[in-house]
Amino acid sequence: MFERVLSFLKDLPAAGSARNNADDPRVAASALLYHVMSADGLRQDAEWDRFKVVLAESYSISGDELDALAAAGERADNEAIDLYAFTSVLKRQLDPDARKAFIGLMWEIVYADGELHELEDNTVWRVAELMDVERHDRVEARRKAAAEVPGAAGTSSDE
Repeated sequence: MFERVLSFLKDLPAAGSARNNADDPRVAASALLYHVMSADGLRQDAEWDRFKVVLAESYSISGDELDALAAAGERADNEAIDLYAFTSVLKRQLDPDARKAFIGLMWEIVYADGELHELEDNTVWRVAELMDVERHDRVEARRKAAAEVPGAAGTSSDE
């Protein structure tokens, strides 16, 4: 499932030298994924590893290029005042199915450590709302991600 969900990100244009710009869809995606990973105040190794795998597989990058994109996402997230700057970029670039798939990626990162924290749940909810992803699609993506993690803990306010 993970590979199928990633396929849409490959179509996002690379902005070359603008890679550190939040208007670059790759940086916007990286920033949102970084944001959900750190929403609970803890950056677990499993979440960081999944974050890097998502970026590497999505953009067919590795090494310094992967590190640069991860750092650009982290920097953009740390400098942002809200999530709209990132969600608006992705909403313009992605069709409805790709936006649903992106929410699925966020859940993959949330559940990488086997737990759902209420701040992570709220972050995915806010991003989904900003990207016009319906509640039932968000809930279904969460259920699928949780089902793939043996012993996943936590509950969502959507249930």
